[in-house]
Amino acid sequence: MQNEWKGKWGLVTGASAGIGAAIARNLAAGGTHLVLTARRRDRLDELAAELSVKHQIRTEVIAADLSQPEAPEKIYSGTRQMGIEIELLINNAGFGQYGELPTVETQRLLDMVQVNCVAVVHLTRLFVADMVARGRGDILILASTASFQAVPYISTYAATKAFDLLFAEGLAEEMKPHGIRVCALCPGSTESEFHVVAGQEKFTMKQQETAEKVARTGLQALAAGKSYVISGFRNYLGAQSQRLVPRRLVSKIAAGMFRPSKNK
Repeated sequence: MQNEWKGKWGLVTGASAGIGAAIARNLAAGGTHLVLTARRRDRLDELAAELSVKHQIRTEVIAADLSQPEAPEKIYSGTRQMGIEIELLINNAGFGQYGELPTVETQRLLDMVQVNCVAVVHLTRLFVADMVARGRGDILILASTASFQAVPYISTYAATKAFDLLFAEGLAEEMKPHGIRVCALCPGSTESEFHVVAGQEKFTMKQQETAEKVARTGLQALAAGKSYVISGFRNYLGAQSQRLVPRRLVSKIAAGMFRPSKNK
């Protein structure tokens, strides 16, 4: 896997931290040239400089906020203007928000759907057309173990990740005849900024996977032609075992785990 995309160009969204940055580092170590995109340009510039010097690869930075509908076109047009052909698209950007639905700002919820779903579809549609024309390409989409069931108090986030998983699995079969691999990466609790941003630090599992381990798992699965992968054996057992239980019961158990404290 390390040299799977050597000498090719990959684009990583949400590359400024967490799993996105870890994926970028893994790819750079294998000789992949990178276009890094996220909202925070200072972090992107720092990572791009680090990877260029350490691994002797080419890097480009496009600062963009995927909660803005025009951002995918901005990113795609930027790569075209640079004369770069993206052969590996990493749809990593995404975020969650903890709380009962009426307590969460409406715009926060809509931005979540925009980033986690709409931008994923938009970016994929833009770049996959060029991949089909070339007869090759790869796409990794970040889903979650939350993709496999409803999760009360992060209901919108779980629903967006279910969308990402089904979108990736369906697209994997569509694109197979064109020589394009598509895979959904489903991590569980991971060492990153996610839980802080989502406001759910107190529900963070003590045994978290590292972002580096999750990144390797996703890239290896994509290289192997898998349509989805769950990172971590315990996460795999948890996601698969819930299929044996009535859906309502699964939601009830999850609600018990995530319900806000009455002493708050």
